[in-house]
Amino acid sequence: MEVTYTVFRGGPEGKISQAKVTRVLQDHEVFIETTHSGLCGTDEHYLKCGQVLGHEGIGIVRQVGSCVQSVQRGDRVGFGYTHEICGVCDNCATGWDQYCRNQKQYGFHDLDNGTFSHNAVWDAKCVYKIPDGYKSVYAAPLMCAGATVWTVLSEYGVLPTQRVGVMGIGGLGHLAIKLAAAMGCEVVVLSSSEAKRQEAMDYGASEYHVFRCGDKPPVDFKPLKHLLLCGSASVDYLSLIPLMDTHGSIYPLTVAFEPVPIPLLDLVWKGVKIQGSLVASRHSIRTLLDFAARKNIKPTIMTFPLDACGIETAMQQLREGQIRYRAVLIRGIDEERTREWQTKVEGVKETHCKVELNGKRRVDINGVVNGKQKIAMNGEENVEINGQEKVEVDGRAEVEVNGGETEYKD
Repeated sequence: MEVTYTVFRGGPEGKISQAKVTRVLQDHEVFIETTHSGLCGTDEHYLKCGQVLGHEGIGIVRQVGSCVQSVQRGDRVGFGYTHEICGVCDNCATGWDQYCRNQKQYGFHDLDNGTFSHNAVWDAKCVYKIPDGYKSVYAAPLMCAGATVWTVLSEYGVLPTQRVGVMGIGGLGHLAIKLAAAMGCEVVVLSSSEAKRQEAMDYGASEYHVFRCGDKPPVDFKPLKHLLLCGSASVDYLSLIPLMDTHGSIYPLTVAFEPVPIPLLDLVWKGVKIQGSLVASRHSIRTLLDFAARKNIKPTIMTFPLDACGIETAMQQLREGQIRYRAVLIRGIDEERTREWQTKVEGVKETHCKVELNGKRRVDINGVVNGKQKIAMNGEENVEINGQEKVEVDGRAEVEVNGGETEYKD
């Protein structure tokens, strides 16, 4: 079956452009309608490469290949960094399929596919059902940011009795605090300033220390068994080793393309290791989704429209350090709710977005006043959208758009 859909690419000038992609759906693949996508710092690395961006997707399965049995049409699923795996190599067979020897992954393969899109074609083995009741807007950041820290917490021997350090409170770091605290760990946060102390403690941290790479350890600092590096990729490992306990592990989860000096002798004296880790296996992502749903763990997010303007705005705010703490791009009626940032006027924020409904009517969004959107239908009737009036279908609001295409909103 051939499918054509809208995607958003980067380009040499660093601008986002909309394009169309046509693919033939293979027997092992699913065709997904994208409803939400997280924004990750990794997307910035590939902005000028011309590929379709995004790797934190949530959507609805619309078509399935003839061999697909794991999901069915209508399922709400997540999809992310890994596009396809073979399922038969030694790494796949031992539960480390994010290292599949024949994989397709974000930034290197399948460059016409990404989660900054209206639809995507994905290997069915690499999509994950979202637990009922867990909102898509929170599930999206778990596909990369959450998955990356969860692999460390769940696959490398972290115990609830241990001291777990988190350096940097951003997209990864704030989730590391929440997840490690929910596991029962003693979470020690290291940050470059006092600014985020209260937030860190509210997220579940046991301790908060102002620490910058190059500093000496805080006075009477009790050493760490695990340290997740979630902030700047420029790290002075020599200043980190004194923070570590014997046989402790340091996990660099944000990395740069440039080489970093490693003080090998200092590692040897304490038996400290630097452990690389790549996103997550299928099993890890499934357990993360289950854990987050059971423990009601929600990323701290800001929302933007899933269109070219929304993507560029979110990426610019990420560069400027304004995102607290994960940007989520949303399709459907939420696009109109989140257009307040387009024109910032005290008390009244103007927008002028027109939308085709069923190929007949046009909706003119006149503006956002005191947080409520007013919509003029055919220039005659005004409707206030306040989150109360909606049609519920399987726990999601359903809206018919573009001549019958169904879009879902949490």
